[in-house]
Amino acid sequence: MNEPQRLFDLLDRRKALSPDRPVLANKKDGKWVEHTIDEYIEKASLLSYALMELGVQRGENVALISTGRPEWNYIDMGVQMMGAVLVPIYPTISISEYLYILNHSEVRYIIVEGETLYKKISSIRDQIHALVDIYTIQPIEGVHSIDELYALGESHKQPEKLAEVKNSISGTDVATMIYTSGSMGTPKGVMLTHRGILMNVQGIKDSPGKDWTRALSWMPLCHIYERMMNYLYQYLCMEIFYAESIAKVADNAKEVNPYMMAAVPRFIEKMYDKIFRKGEKLTGFKKKVFDWALDLGFEYELNEHKQTTVYKMKHAIASKLVYDEIRKALGNNFHMLVSGGASIQPRLTRFFSAVGLDLYEGYGLTECSPLVAVTNTYAKEGRKVGSVGFVLPGVEVRFDPDTKEIMCRGDNVMKGYYKAPDLTAEAIDVDGWFHTGDTGYLDNGGYMFLTGRTKNMFKTSMGKFVNPEVIEERIKESPFVLDAMVVGEGEKFAAAIIAPDFDMLKDWCGRHDVSAQTREEMVADKTVLSRYQKVIDKYNAKLGNHEQVKRFKLVTETWSTENQFLTPTLKIKRKNLYSYYQKVIADLFV
Repeated sequence: MNEPQRLFDLLDRRKALSPDRPVLANKKDGKWVEHTIDEYIEKASLLSYALMELGVQRGENVALISTGRPEWNYIDMGVQMMGAVLVPIYPTISISEYLYILNHSEVRYIIVEGETLYKKISSIRDQIHALVDIYTIQPIEGVHSIDELYALGESHKQPEKLAEVKNSISGTDVATMIYTSGSMGTPKGVMLTHRGILMNVQGIKDSPGKDWTRALSWMPLCHIYERMMNYLYQYLCMEIFYAESIAKVADNAKEVNPYMMAAVPRFIEKMYDKIFRKGEKLTGFKKKVFDWALDLGFEYELNEHKQTTVYKMKHAIASKLVYDEIRKALGNNFHMLVSGGASIQPRLTRFFSAVGLDLYEGYGLTECSPLVAVTNTYAKEGRKVGSVGFVLPGVEVRFDPDTKEIMCRGDNVMKGYYKAPDLTAEAIDVDGWFHTGDTGYLDNGGYMFLTGRTKNMFKTSMGKFVNPEVIEERIKESPFVLDAMVVGEGEKFAAAIIAPDFDMLKDWCGRHDVSAQTREEMVADKTVLSRYQKVIDKYNAKLGNHEQVKRFKLVTETWSTENQFLTPTLKIKRKNLYSYYQKVIADLFV
């Protein structure tokens, strides 16, 4: 069968290869409801007809604000098939960000998930200059809904016109526009093509098992990483189950028994911390066995031929006593975690792979649809700890000789930033090389390694450059640390603001007779501070003198998307944190 050239070609491919198996599923009224490819195609087509009847033009932007659910896909494909451009927006951003994006993209129609988002967008309706109407996926009395769009499409079917429009769309046309999360300033509209995203799908299609039939999806589909993975699942004829929420991922996994899911490093770190805390509550022989199994996992070699006979024997024992229980907590079939969005701690790659949840990693950016490099299974040694894998087929990569900045070129690279030719020219040079802002290198085996981001590096008053992300990732290896930000621009040394994992810390205080109960009491307690100093000392020992954290401050706030300290992909917003902790940072250097 011909390979898909446009993203909506995935529908006909699925219809031809697997017409009878469900393709999408979500939970309603406590039960999983499965949706067929025929329903998928019908709903997407009706939305195309409706949009054409509403006068939406080819190339026009249509906004969608929703969590992952089957309707997300219907809208995505319906918009694409009639030649418009979907602008998916995170459901968790601020009002000011919504206002900027909706006006900058000049959308006339917005589709939102339900009442909460409808109220939020309605509150700024008069300030959205081009807006004609808002539709909701979940019905609200007195508000236009997606069901009305289906009905409008049903009464104004134009199959010949739709077929004509679809045939005129090429792989180089813009399929979607995704606004960057704005961690360092104003969001930019990244224009991505059908070909660029499908190039990603083709580059990783051989990594999942050929007989895998189910995947779990919980991350926002407006993030190109999770969205591309959803296209991959559709390409591979897998059924996609949409989790009820991030808090229900483990429960939903037990219910549907998926083979794989994608996640960001922070989620995987939390998975490990939960496992670690469970072990901390054990006593006697059970605790000794548990701790031994955890330590053994950190020694795991990803490539089987490098594992010694003795290690394999120990691993078999650890699997029966500890690992099998951990793996089954995510269902009977779970085999693969795909990590993206930021670097994953190497020890977690080893540990989860030892457990039987092979952890695969990729590197990319929204502007690259998103992949530049990815680990795989079809190479002799497709995985190496600490590496993000091999450069994606069809992508060229080179490194700036001075800064080591990664540059890439290929069909995966965006067409540009919407209405921002100056910013596009800054990002993509005259020879077509996209400047990622990340630093790294390729080793002799062709594996890519990341070393940081050029824009986040700072120089101390002693003239030494510090890469804060490298230090932060090491500090976050401690189960006591949920988040950290290293500072020190223009100062004599590096320092850190640390957001503790208060669940872990409270358990620790209880076991060590520390009377502190509230967050404020815990971060000021001398015994607690001494324990965190041990954490800092441990990781300082692995750093150069100018990189070492000389002072730190524990803070009581949990950094989240809600308080605008984290991006929707759970990376820290340095600008916001610097502003909020301005006095704290100043005191660190007094």
